[in-house]
Amino acid sequence: MGQLSLKTVIKTFGDFQVVKGVSLDVTEGEFVVFVGPSGCGKSTLLRMIAGLEHTTAGDIVIDGKRVNDLPPVKRGIAMVFQSYALYPHMTVFENIAFPLRVEKAPEEVIRKKVAEAAAILHLETRLQQKPGQLSGGQRQRVAIGRAIVRQPEIFLFDEPLSNLDAALRADMRIELTRLHKQLGATMIYVTHDQVEAMTMADRIVVLNAGYIAQVGAPLELYHKPQNTFVAGFIGNPRMNFLPVTCTGVSAAGVEVDYQGQRLHLPVAPRPGIEGATLSLGIRPEHITLGAGEATLRITPSVVEQLGQQTIGYATLPGREETFCFVLPGTRVIEDDKPLDIGFAASECHLFDAEGQAFERSIDLAALTVPSAV
Repeated sequence: MGQLSLKTVIKTFGDFQVVKGVSLDVTEGEFVVFVGPSGCGKSTLLRMIAGLEHTTAGDIVIDGKRVNDLPPVKRGIAMVFQSYALYPHMTVFENIAFPLRVEKAPEEVIRKKVAEAAAILHLETRLQQKPGQLSGGQRQRVAIGRAIVRQPEIFLFDEPLSNLDAALRADMRIELTRLHKQLGATMIYVTHDQVEAMTMADRIVVLNAGYIAQVGAPLELYHKPQNTFVAGFIGNPRMNFLPVTCTGVSAAGVEVDYQGQRLHLPVAPRPGIEGATLSLGIRPEHITLGAGEATLRITPSVVEQLGQQTIGYATLPGREETFCFVLPGTRVIEDDKPLDIGFAASECHLFDAEGQAFERSIDLAALTVPSAV
């Protein structure tokens, strides 16, 4: 069990519509991440699933049962919040056991379930300590343990790692991924951090201004974004966009011109686009030093040398947006010194005037490394 279905869910606050007709199916055992910029409606959507916000319209169905009018405790869910929400005067044991004591579970059941959760979360030696004696990561594991003992059908996480420092966030991402594999439970996770989304999710739901912009596996969103919003949001640094003119269409793809340079893009052609102004997308990590199928002469104004990689930023003539490129960390470049960079047509994305993507000719299955037999 643990199936979730959202059917044209709408949420309004007064005259302002925050969630605008979202429909989504989550299968049993999936790890689904809601991601998007601040104000896109992701946390509001999670709170409606939890029963902490009233649904203005639409249906929320868990395991085939409409739960719109059920209180949170009756929905078969458990929620982990951004703040740990632990009781400082209680021990770790009592914090984890609290929902079971509310349900008046027998003492032997409480001890058994708390011990099981503590073992999963490596908290066995911390059970008699209080939250003030724990690190941030340990406190978050206690909050997760309190959810585990309820044995919910669906776990809900509302930006649970945002209060942790970078190293702890990386550690907790690994722990949550392991926890999902161990429990096999359905998990829905809200974050604004696309790194968390890309590394943890089976599927990512990208939200924009209350709508679903795209749903898909992490590599699908990276290699085949359906629009410029997803293309610019997924990937760090963000994708570069350049204005191009369509100069031809054939069965093999679309030919475009950028400042006198012709590129034959392997994308699904559309009729009637010859002469149209389109947007060419190229990710910074797909740019190389030196000439390519398309070559740009740029002068980087800022260079970040991170060891593993070197990131350069420049402003192109006539463009307000910063152009970014990523090179191996072994390549040393200097601020304010002109250089040539290039990229291949096969790495490019193409978008129409409305920001909708042309389908790329790329086999996602070929990008997956097969498991060893």
